[in-house]
Amino acid sequence: MIRRNPSLRQAGCAPGTLDRVTSAETSPFPHEAVSRDDLPQFVLPLVVRIERTGPPTRTDALETAARAVLVLLADERSAGEGRWARAVQDWQDARIRKVVRRARGAEWRRAEALPGITVTSAAGGAAEHGAGTAGSPAGTAGAAEVRVFPPVPLDGWPKDLARLQVSGTDLDDPGPPPPPPPGVPVLWLAPRLGMTAGKAMAQAGHGAQLAWWELSGAERAAWRAAGFPLAVRTPAPERWAELVASGLPVVRDAGYTEIAAGSCTVVADHPALRTG
Repeated sequence: MIRRNPSLRQAGCAPGTLDRVTSAETSPFPHEAVSRDDLPQFVLPLVVRIERTGPPTRTDALETAARAVLVLLADERSAGEGRWARAVQDWQDARIRKVVRRARGAEWRRAEALPGITVTSAAGGAAEHGAGTAGSPAGTAGAAEVRVFPPVPLDGWPKDLARLQVSGTDLDDPGPPPPPPPGVPVLWLAPRLGMTAGKAMAQAGHGAQLAWWELSGAERAAWRAAGFPLAVRTPAPERWAELVASGLPVVRDAGYTEIAAGSCTVVADHPALRTG
């Protein structure tokens, strides 16, 4: 779940009372007095391609998943009268959920046949494509591929996605990732939480979505035109404490899986959102 809580800017990850933005002009959410839990619940499916040989590196998969969320949010089908717009709006009105599943071989081909967008890591060449299996060849280490789908009801997954496994997304990096390039947005992961790669991919997607919501229209357009460059990194514990208190958007988990409710998982550090 994503929290856009002004109290987090002053109180680290202390529990707060607000979980929506307070400005009617900037909020993507309805402002009627309706509990999010009373609304129909939706989930954003993401499927990562993990072949038996040459799986993607962990950092590459996390960054590609975050970019996939941004690509879907920026897609014309997700806005206005687009055919995904209602599903995206309903998903954002309720609790923001993302679930990452894995696929290989025929499973991946069936997933790519469903409406969605495949995003390929920078290591794999093409940034995104709508269908088929273009992009990096199976077995190319570090060439992550993630397909994002329009939101579906929590209990209404397409059968070709519902049969995919959530477990088995444990991925590794061959070594510490390099420092992020200057000026590139960074999604900082909480140290010491011990999230699986699938869980961390969903959290990175949350962080990217928080940054997207906070940006102006011009800032969003510039990020999109650049191909949504970003980095996912894990700071030292002392740096993490500074980031959480910095005023940047913070993701706080709902506690459905793996980690305790209220845990701060990601700080979205987009240069346009820095206050000092």
